[in-house]
Amino acid sequence: MFKIKPEYLNANVLKNVKVTSNIFNLTLEGNFSGKPGQFYMLKGWDNELLLGRPISIHSLNENTLEFLYKAEGKGTKILSYLKEGDSVEIMGPLGNGFHLDKIKGKVAIVAGGIGVAPMRYLLESLKVDTLDAYLGFRDEVYGVDVIEDKVDNIYIATEDGSKGHKGYVTEIFKPEKYDLVLCCGPEIMMEKIIKMARDKKVPIYVSMEKRMACGVGACLVCTCKTRFGNKRTCKDGPVFNGEDIILKGDI
Repeated sequence: MFKIKPEYLNANVLKNVKVTSNIFNLTLEGNFSGKPGQFYMLKGWDNELLLGRPISIHSLNENTLEFLYKAEGKGTKILSYLKEGDSVEIMGPLGNGFHLDKIKGKVAIVAGGIGVAPMRYLLESLKVDTLDAYLGFRDEVYGVDVIEDKVDNIYIATEDGSKGHKGYVTEIFKPEKYDLVLCCGPEIMMEKIIKMARDKKVPIYVSMEKRMACGVGACLVCTCKTRFGNKRTCKDGPVFNGEDIILKGDI
């Protein structure tokens, strides 16, 4: 059976709001699809850059698709200049998202920095007994206002101490309190959370953050090491069972 290769399509910008100094919320108008944890490739330019940029689904409904992203590289900085009425090319949804049917009991969401982006859509889709969120930031806090009413408890850590715990989110998280952990953020943070969950024998699923090029598994740029061999983050992930990820200490 032949699979249809995804292609870039045009979408209209409804709004592109600056949230903090380099964080933006882009809303596209139209009828889109996607599961929590999946992503789209976005191109907001003509021939200036060849490849799109992978951005996870922040929120999705019948008429709009939202992306929370960090403008730090050339591509995402160009996206930050988009305004209402502009057109952007998108391809997706791509990758494998979270398996909602496996998320049960007392659940903890752990996110660091822009890793908070895919958690909103995930939280909007979950129905569990208890749901707590642990969010870590360097200084400016963002994305909290749209998820705090979707969790039972929310815990915040900032490296500069401007809000919540002064330090890292890994310092306040106790995996043994939960039946399942869901995590997204910087690789060094996720490796720490995976190890903490393993030590306490708590299941964990992670949404890996890797640099991607094609977004469809053809170029192997986003390869990650698992106990089943090298896997493509864009095609086989970005959501993986934390037990399957090979950490630096495992080698």
